[in-house]
Amino acid sequence: MRVIPAEKITKAVAELCIQANLILRKDILRRLKTAYEAEINKRAKNILRAVIENAEIARKEALAICQDTGLAVVFLELGQDLNIKGGLQQAIYKGVEEGYRKGSFRESVVSHPLLRGKSFYRGAVIHMDIVRGSRLKVTVLPKGFGCENKSQLKMFKPTAHASEIKKFIVEAVKSAGPDACPPYIVGVGIGGTADYACLLAKKALFRDKAAKGMIKKLESELLKEINKLNIGPMGLGGKATALAVNIEIYPTHIAGLPVAVNISCHAFRGASKII
Repeated sequence: MRVIPAEKITKAVAELCIQANLILRKDILRRLKTAYEAEINKRAKNILRAVIENAEIARKEALAICQDTGLAVVFLELGQDLNIKGGLQQAIYKGVEEGYRKGSFRESVVSHPLLRGKSFYRGAVIHMDIVRGSRLKVTVLPKGFGCENKSQLKMFKPTAHASEIKKFIVEAVKSAGPDACPPYIVGVGIGGTADYACLLAKKALFRDKAAKGMIKKLESELLKEINKLNIGPMGLGGKATALAVNIEIYPTHIAGLPVAVNISCHAFRGASKII
């Protein structure tokens, strides 16, 4: 059995926090550039140019892409043949704190959701999947709350038609309007339980494999309908309201059909590393 010290995870998480907040993912930058080339609305084109330039400046000058450096969401794929020497949870918390301090990122986390109090760096939401092997894959997703606040969940009847689900997803984006800084990445989770559908929607944001069959068709149809809303870049009109719609599915109960929507702003930040 392979053994790694918890300190190694702390170091990796700290590095990923900095990377994610400074360097826009290549696939997102590519989509933004494609949207820029396709845009015919002059104002929307200028906004997309500014968004692309902002990402380039952030990378070159080591500045945060967005002032809201979010609440760190950490996804782990933990190999079942890997042993971690030390506390895993505390190693992650420490890595987030170290990364945010070193990057001089904004303190955005409060310790009590009701009492609030002074904001600080610490805190992360951790999700873990147990997989085969002896490797650990760490993904850090700094989630700003301008877009996180636009999340939606609906428990459909199992007899619901696909058109009803599509309408719910489009309406979720429409209700977000300009508030979450479009163009968006729209993550959708269908199936499981209420909580798992929400997790699927967030995982869908950074999905790295193309969908197939009816899901691929549904994604394409939704993207076209969403971009007809004319919300456009930063909500000022244009073709690019969304850059992508990604759907993840999971088996569910015969009596239910949970559907969740999780939206990311144009600065969809995320970084991964395999240890």
